[in-house]
Amino acid sequence: MRILLMFCYFSLFVLVNSCNETTDKKTETTQTEVSEEAQAATNTKSILFFGDSLTAGLGVDTDEAFPAVIQQKIDSLQLPYQVINAGLSGETTASGKNRVSWILNQPIDVFVLELGANDGLRGIPISETKSNLQAIIDTVKEKNSKAQIILTGMQIPPNMGPEYTEEFRNVFPELAEKNNIQLIPFLLENVGGVEELNQQDGIHPTAEGHKILAANVWVVLREVL
Repeated sequence: MRILLMFCYFSLFVLVNSCNETTDKKTETTQTEVSEEAQAATNTKSILFFGDSLTAGLGVDTDEAFPAVIQQKIDSLQLPYQVINAGLSGETTASGKNRVSWILNQPIDVFVLELGANDGLRGIPISETKSNLQAIIDTVKEKNSKAQIILTGMQIPPNMGPEYTEEFRNVFPELAEKNNIQLIPFLLENVGGVEELNQQDGIHPTAEGHKILAANVWVVLREVL
C-alpha cells in the first residue's frame, strides 16, 4: 500500500512538472511571436499620398484607388511599407498648404505630393500654384527632414489657352529640379483623354484607369523604396 502511494505521488510530480515545462514552452513561443510582431510593426515605414480626388479615388471603391493598388503591390513584394491615403476631393494647392501641417503630425518616410489639377482647371495664376506647392514641399522638409518627396506631374486641357497650359505643365519639373526631389512626369499618362478609362465626367479614372495610375507611380516609387 505504501509503495503504491509513493508511486502515485511520484507520478503526480512528473505530471505537474511536465505540464509546467509545456506551459513554459508555450509562453516562450507566444512571447517570441509577440516580440516579432512588435518588431515588424516598429520597422514598418509609411508612404503618404497627399492629393485631391485623384488620390482619394472619387467614383471608385477605396480599395480601387491607385494608392490602394500600390499597397497591394507592396504587400505582394513583402516590403515593410504602409500606405496612407490623404486624398481630399476638391483640394487645391492653397487648401493643401493649409492642411499639410496637420497631416504631418504623424511620422512619414515617403511623401507623394499630388496637387495642382484643380488649380489648372480653375485657371488659378501659375505663380500662385507654384508658390503653394513650394510651401508644401518646404513644410514637409521642415517637419520631417528625412522624408523622401515625390512630386506627381500634371497636365490640363488647353481650355485656358496654349500659354497657360504650357506654363502649368512646366511647374512640376521645375519644382522637382529646384528641390532635388523625384518626379512622376505625368500621373495620368495613358489615362487622360482615354474615354474607356475615365468615368462619365471624363476627368476621374475608372478602376482600370487607377491601375495604370498606380503603374505610373510605381516606376518612380519602386526606386525610392
